[in-house]
Amino acid sequence: YYMSEKINTEVLIVGSGISGLLVGLELSKKYSVMILSKSKINECSTAWAQGGIAAAIGKSDDINNHVKDTVNNGHGICDMKSVKNIIKNSERSINLLQKQGVSFNKKGNKLDQTLEGGHSTRRIVYHNDNTGEEIHTSLLKKAEANKNITIKEDFMAIDLIGKKENLCQGLYAYDGLSESVVTICSNVVILATGGANKVYQYTTNPDTSTGDGIAMAWRFGCTITNMEFMQFHPTCLYHSTEKSFLISESLRGEGARLLNPDGKYFMSQYDKRMELAPRDVVARAIDTEMKNKNYKCVYLDITFKDEDYIKKRFPNIYRRCLELGIDITRQAIPVVPAAHYTCGGIKTNVSGQTECINLFAIGECAHTGFHGANRLASNSLLECSVMAIECSKIIENNYKLFHINHNLPLWDESYVTIPRDENILISHNWGEIRKIMWDYVGILRSNKMLRQAKERLAIINNEVNEFYNNHRISLDLLELRNLINIAEIITHSALQRKESRGLHFNKDYPESNSVYEKCTDVVNTKKDYIMKIVSKA
Repeated sequence: YYMSEKINTEVLIVGSGISGLLVGLELSKKYSVMILSKSKINECSTAWAQGGIAAAIGKSDDINNHVKDTVNNGHGICDMKSVKNIIKNSERSINLLQKQGVSFNKKGNKLDQTLEGGHSTRRIVYHNDNTGEEIHTSLLKKAEANKNITIKEDFMAIDLIGKKENLCQGLYAYDGLSESVVTICSNVVILATGGANKVYQYTTNPDTSTGDGIAMAWRFGCTITNMEFMQFHPTCLYHSTEKSFLISESLRGEGARLLNPDGKYFMSQYDKRMELAPRDVVARAIDTEMKNKNYKCVYLDITFKDEDYIKKRFPNIYRRCLELGIDITRQAIPVVPAAHYTCGGIKTNVSGQTECINLFAIGECAHTGFHGANRLASNSLLECSVMAIECSKIIENNYKLFHINHNLPLWDESYVTIPRDENILISHNWGEIRKIMWDYVGILRSNKMLRQAKERLAIINNEVNEFYNNHRISLDLLELRNLINIAEIITHSALQRKESRGLHFNKDYPESNSVYEKCTDVVNTKKDYIMKIVSKA
C-alpha cells in the first residue's frame, strides 16, 4: 500500500454541489478544471434541497426588504456588506442558472414565487418541491459535457498542502477505488464541500456532510467563524427507516399547522407568528414540547387543503410519504427537528477569498457573514450561486498571480505497518460523537452540558489522532477525523458565547447580550498538530 501519483490542474474544486459545479462551469471557459466528489456525484446537499432560492425580483418586493428580513433573522451579527452584495446579485444568479438549463416554476411567463418563514413577502423562486435536484441535475449535465472539466468520483481530499505557511498549492486526496493517495498540484484550490451537519445524530443532510472542507482549512491555519450557529430544521420526517427526509418549510408557508400527539395546535403559545416564525423559534418550540411532555415526535397537518392542490404543489413529499404508508392528504405527518445547515464556516468574503493565498471557500463551508446567527429560509442556494459567480470573477482577474508548484511532496505511508482493523473503533466513535453533540450541544444548551461535551470529545480526539497516525487510511477514518475536529470547534465556539442569540440558546444565559454582538472566531494554534499531520507526506 504505497502510491506516489501526482496530478496537475489549473483549478481544483473540492465538492460537487451548486457552488462547485457553477464555479467550475464559469472557470472552464478559460482554464482546465478538476472537480473532486468524495462519493457519487449526486450525493450532496444541493440535490436534496427542496425549497428554492430567495430573490427580490417581484413587483411587491425590493432589495431593501430582502436585506431587512435577512438582517432581522440574523439577530444583529450579519455582515451588512456581504448581505447587500449577495442580495443585489440575486436576479443575476437566477438568470445565470436559467441560462445553464435550470427550470423554475412559472405563472404565465413570469417566475412564480412562494413564501417561507421569516420572509415578509413571497420571494422564493422554486421548482415544485425539489428545486435543488433540478439545479444539480441541470448543472451536472453541463459539467459532464464540458471538455475542460474533469470530474473525479470517490476522491476524498485529505489535507491541504503548501511549501510555505498560508500558501496553498494543492492537496492530498484518497482515491477510494484504488485505495491510494494522490498528490494534486493546482494554481487555485476552491473548497465547496458543504456543511457539517452529520456531526449530529439527527440530520436532514446526506451522509457526505461531514465538514471536510472546514476541518481541512482549520488544520491548515484558516480562521473558522460562528460554528456555534448550527441550524436545526424544525420538520424532518420521523420514521424508523427513512432517517433524513426533509418536510419542506414551504408546507408551513402554504398553511400547514403543527400539532402535538394529543391533537392540539401549540405554536401560538411560543410565538405570535406561529408556524411562520423563523426556524430557530419553531425548532426550539418543538424541542421544548417533546422534552417537556416526553413525546417522540410532533405532527404537521395540511389535510385541510384540497387533495389535488397538495399532490400538485408537493408531489415528491406526497409520493415519498405515501411509499412509507402516510397519506399527507388525509394524515398529519410525524416530524422531529434535525440538524440542517451550518451557518458558520471558513472565514471568507463574498468572493470566497480566505486568509490563505490561492485558497478559496464557497457555499455552505464558507462564512461570509450573510446568515448571522440564523439563516433565512432559501438564502443558502442564493449565497452558493452568488459566491460561485464572484469567486470565478476574482480568480479570472488575478489568474496571472497564481502559479503551480510541481515539487509538492508525495504521500508516504511506507512506515505504517498496522493494517485496517478500525471498523469497531470508527463506528463506535462516530456514533458517540453524534450522540454527544445531539444531547449536549444541540437545540438547547447549558454550561454544564457544553463542558461535559468538551471533556468527552477531547478523549475521542486523542483516540482518533493516535489511530490516524498509526493506521492505513480509509474514507470512514478520514471522515471521523474531520467530524471530531468539527465537534470540538462547535463546542469551543458555543462555550465562548455566553448569551442566547439566534440558533445558539444557552439556558444559563437566556437573553442576548450586546457584548457578544460579534462573530466567534476559532483558530488552530497547535502548529505542532498541523506539522504532525502533514509530516505523513
